[in-house]
Amino acid sequence: DLDQVAAQAALSAAVTHAHPEAVAGAVAVAVAAALAVRGEPTETFLAAVAGRTPDSQVATRLRTVARHPFELEPAWVAGEVGCGLQISAQDTVPYAVWCAARHLDNLEEALWATASAGGDVDTTCAIAGGIVAARTGPGAAPPHWLQSREPLPAWSR
Repeated sequence: DLDQVAAQAALSAAVTHAHPEAVAGAVAVAVAAALAVRGEPTETFLAAVAGRTPDSQVATRLRTVARHPFELEPAWVAGEVGCGLQISAQDTVPYAVWCAARHLDNLEEALWATASAGGDVDTTCAIAGGIVAARTGPGAAPPHWLQSREPLPAWSR
């Protein structure tokens, strides 16, 4: 229920983020993850996310990236809408959602594309990776990445 997704994301973000753009960003990311799980087609993905995002700079920039073909280089899109240099939702979420939409079925490609523009890479990759992983599931991480990570604590297994 996308209405519930948006409402719950707004409620959760209001507790941790006092700024309306941050709330709009949380809604956009939650809606994107829900649409990814549903199997929303790439062609309509960005417009669907933008359509559920509250009126904001985040929504305006989502509509902007929705007009950009996926053949563009991520750095070009980042130059237009940002990639986290301003450390704000409107400067991270639209770019990260565009990168996720560009590679909805390939976690590794989504993360490399997202990181390629620089900026607030850990934030934009966390956003894009979370969206794509919602679609691809936990098995999508390349085995060599899993083997290279630090061991998880015993309580998490």
